[in-house]
Amino acid sequence: MQKKTIRTAVLALIAAGAPAAAAAQTPPPAVSVAVTRPAPEQKWSVDFGIGFDNGISGNINSGGIGVYNGQTTVILKNKYEDVYGTGLHIRFGAGYMYREDVEFRMHLTIQSLDADLVHMGDFGASNLYGQYDDYQSMSLDFGVRQYIPLTEMIRGYGEGLLGIAFVDETDILLSAPQSGLIEEATDFYDRTAAFSLAINVGALFEARENVDVFAQIGLRYVTGMTEVDGLVGTGLETINDKSARWSLPILVGARLRF
Repeated sequence: MQKKTIRTAVLALIAAGAPAAAAAQTPPPAVSVAVTRPAPEQKWSVDFGIGFDNGISGNINSGGIGVYNGQTTVILKNKYEDVYGTGLHIRFGAGYMYREDVEFRMHLTIQSLDADLVHMGDFGASNLYGQYDDYQSMSLDFGVRQYIPLTEMIRGYGEGLLGIAFVDETDILLSAPQSGLIEEATDFYDRTAAFSLAINVGALFEARENVDVFAQIGLRYVTGMTEVDGLVGTGLETINDKSARWSLPILVGARLRF
């Protein structure tokens, strides 16, 4: 009887102590701690890119009908891509990492496009041809870039920039073989300071600890060039007053971080 009483008391004590032991063994609830990505150690960067500049919209000259050098003259519309086609696009860049995924950007952009001989229209009974000067521009652009991580080594990005483009003076040589006309239309467009707008998307590949390579495609807009009023009184005054240009530059290059 005594043994039974002792055994019952022991079991009661074990039953009473079990919840406390379980509570003691249960780990405390995890405390949620926000993880903040460290600021980049290499905040500054410089880069160089080279590629192609593809004209997609805009007229180097509009159409018109008038009288030039005493002859009835018809001018046909010519787009930039008709005259210049694909040219060279060079960019020097610098950046400052404001945050891990946001970078302030500055670009020096050079565009150079060779001109082809084009059919301008009619001069009296003769076909009229034009040889434009090459298109040369240099612009200084400022903007911001947003990065998106794709893999451990690759980041995508999108950027927007605004700036000022300086376009060289553009002359045109006019020729109407059957009429014996060869004439230089000097300063068809004067040297111009135009506004530029660019939107680019690309991918950045980490090649070394502080070296990246990149590839990008963009959309670039440059406002119209300054026309020269050498055609006043001919009826052709408006053929060079709508010369804004859209292009599609494609670049590859490298970036150095420090």
